[in-house]
Amino acid sequence: MAWKTKLDETRNGLRNLNGVIPDTMRAFNAMGKTVKEGGTLDFKAKEFVALGISVAIRCEPCISLHVEALVKAGATREEIGDVLAMSIQMGGGPAMMYAAKAMECYDELTA
Repeated sequence: MAWKTKLDETRNGLRNLNGVIPDTMRAFNAMGKTVKEGGTLDFKAKEFVALGISVAIRCEPCISLHVEALVKAGATREEIGDVLAMSIQMGGGPAMMYAAKAMECYDELTA
């Protein structure tokens, strides 16, 4: 399946969930906004952390959302590669397989 399709499906699933638990979703989104806007790290650095965690815990929908955010933030393929290398070191073989998926996602979203 194409990563753009995965992004659409992820967003549809989140909209569906929002229809059932809007207060929880609103609170979660507010926390995300606060975390990304505050602190000493810039948005791109925080998204690099989120991508690394996404790979390490093997969450494909998370990978697609954070790679998309990084593409919009101007991340380069080499920067993504550095994050994926660290994810592999921390997550071992399974993380390496998901790192490959994250690079595919980046390549597709920047093509």
